[in-house]
Amino acid sequence: MADPKNLHLTAFMRPVSLHTGAWRYPGSYPDANFNLKHLKSFIQKLEAAKFDAFFMADHLAVLNMPVEALKRSQTTTSFEPLTLLSALSQVTSRIGLAATASTTYDEPYHIATRFASLDLLSEGKGAWNIGNPESSKNFSQDEHMQHGDRYKRAREAYDIVTGLWDIFADDAFLRDQESNTYLDPSKMHVLDHKGSDFSVRGALNIARPVQGWPVIVQAGQSEPGRQLAAETAEAVFCSPRDINAAKELYPGIKGRTKAAGRNPDHLKILPAAMFIIGDSKEDAQAKRLKLDSLVHYDSAIASLSVVLGTDASGFDPDAPLPTDLPPTNASITARQGAEKLAATEDLTVRQLAQRYGGYSGLVNLAQSQRR
Repeated sequence: MADPKNLHLTAFMRPVSLHTGAWRYPGSYPDANFNLKHLKSFIQKLEAAKFDAFFMADHLAVLNMPVEALKRSQTTTSFEPLTLLSALSQVTSRIGLAATASTTYDEPYHIATRFASLDLLSEGKGAWNIGNPESSKNFSQDEHMQHGDRYKRAREAYDIVTGLWDIFADDAFLRDQESNTYLDPSKMHVLDHKGSDFSVRGALNIARPVQGWPVIVQAGQSEPGRQLAAETAEAVFCSPRDINAAKELYPGIKGRTKAAGRNPDHLKILPAAMFIIGDSKEDAQAKRLKLDSLVHYDSAIASLSVVLGTDASGFDPDAPLPTDLPPTNASITARQGAEKLAATEDLTVRQLAQRYGGYSGLVNLAQSQRR
């Protein structure tokens, strides 16, 4: 008999919602981004609902947007992810705690210590999303690192971080009071890594994580991103536009995983979706229309600009998306997705912006099952 397949659910929090109108929805908590009481309630509800993980993205910057959009956005600021997840680890017992850490602007040693700490504090529920968001000007750089270089650096950083987690054997810490022996030095080693982007001696100044390695997550869908996922990840966050895009993505990553010498079943692919629950599907649809109506055009066009990697505020809002966009060093996958959506559904700039100011991916309108 085939093994039963389980549905894996992860809540994408930042730390509340990516929808730019969500904070204005009747009954919402406008201060939830910095209200620990609300965040504790959210994660406890998710844990009770059997979610696998609570995921916090980290952009390392206030998103680049005009002042008129900035003043309307609740996504401009949020808790530093590792600090928040460490606090939430003390009020939960089973749900995983995942966060982004940048391999472009952070050092592997820092990443290794922070996620080892989270894993120890949570008793084995930490997860690292290997990320490289654009925030160059906050880190003494004029421009974001080139796309291919970012992924090459990420691959090297992964080797270092996981190597540092393996510095100590599981039984290296004896803590024997009678013999006055705290650590067995024969069960530790020095990493002594020297590569093209990093030089790291080791050892790590923290005990081995409870899981050995915290769960590795990857979210890039470009060619280098898919290859990095195939070689390193246990879960992939992705946002296919429709079922056909999902069918193309799934075997592609699974095939790369097998080619990398790994068991494809050891990598889970988690497509993004937004669920709106109502007493009926009509009620759920009315809720979505209300939610989307709360997105101001200033916020919508700013969101589209981020996705396109270029300022869209000067585009004619009632014309099609221009086909001669300037080159970008931002996410290639995100831009291609927007261009495909605009072409497939014949959307104007205004309509496309409204999608990205709200939620542009798969949306499921569901009737609640009352017991």
